[in-house]
Amino acid sequence: MKQTLIIGAGPAGISASLYLARSGKTAVTVVTNGESALAKADLIENYFGFAQPISGKKLIEDSRKNAERLGVTFVDSELVELQINMDMKFDAETADGEKNTYDSVLIATGASRTTPRIKGLKELEGKGVSYCAICDAFFYRGKPVAVIGAGEYALHEALTLSNTSSAVTVLTDGKEPSFEKNEKVSCDTRKIAEITGSGKVEAVIFEDGEKLDISGIFIAVGTAGSTALARKVGTPLDGNKIMVDENRATAVPGLFAAGDCIGGLLQVSKAVADGAIAAMSMIRFLSE
Repeated sequence: MKQTLIIGAGPAGISASLYLARSGKTAVTVVTNGESALAKADLIENYFGFAQPISGKKLIEDSRKNAERLGVTFVDSELVELQINMDMKFDAETADGEKNTYDSVLIATGASRTTPRIKGLKELEGKGVSYCAICDAFFYRGKPVAVIGAGEYALHEALTLSNTSSAVTVLTDGKEPSFEKNEKVSCDTRKIAEITGSGKVEAVIFEDGEKLDISGIFIAVGTAGSTALARKVGTPLDGNKIMVDENRATAVPGLFAAGDCIGGLLQVSKAVADGAIAAMSMIRFLSE
């Protein structure tokens, strides 16, 4: 049986899982790290099917139970890696080191809000500022680099870079790291004031005035959100939105996206519809 991965357990992801599970074409795994943004909604009273307002948390919980009833597997972990292999399938890895290969993938992680506001970062994108370690590590062989982030995703990117770069420093930008220390990388918790360089990244300036000389800097703030995952497999973006066609298919065969991460009306009804459309498209793809 074919294998499908859904990244995100919000209304788009769970909606898609229901259609995919009922198709009998594929085994469905949903990877979710923490709560959906919907779970933070106190009361919802503009969604079809409820005589009384329902909390976002209750709606998500009931929807997940329905998907589990149909055989959908939920993995409560953080996805830190997504790559296309030589067979044109998708290799995925979670923060706990679990690796699996999938025939199709749906990104439904919500809108990406993980780019830090640091002076110089935007200006140096593509000139030493990167969002994918495994994509760009080659360009920094034998050179010092840094990763901005304080979680498991940042550590994963740093360890990937440690295989090729001369030194790797995780910069938490004033936050306490949530990962265990690793001897392969350094960690600096000072606040960042600026990223500098003449046409390319050359250094990070901290608020205390000291600087760290580097050749590249990688952004891995929070979890691997929609845009970070899209960049890893090379599908086009429009700002912080994943570009899809009317079938919610990206430019990468087998990769689909739905919900807030593709833009448009940021409402439950639209996300549920996106998930259904994406699932039907994925079923056709898996049948070909």
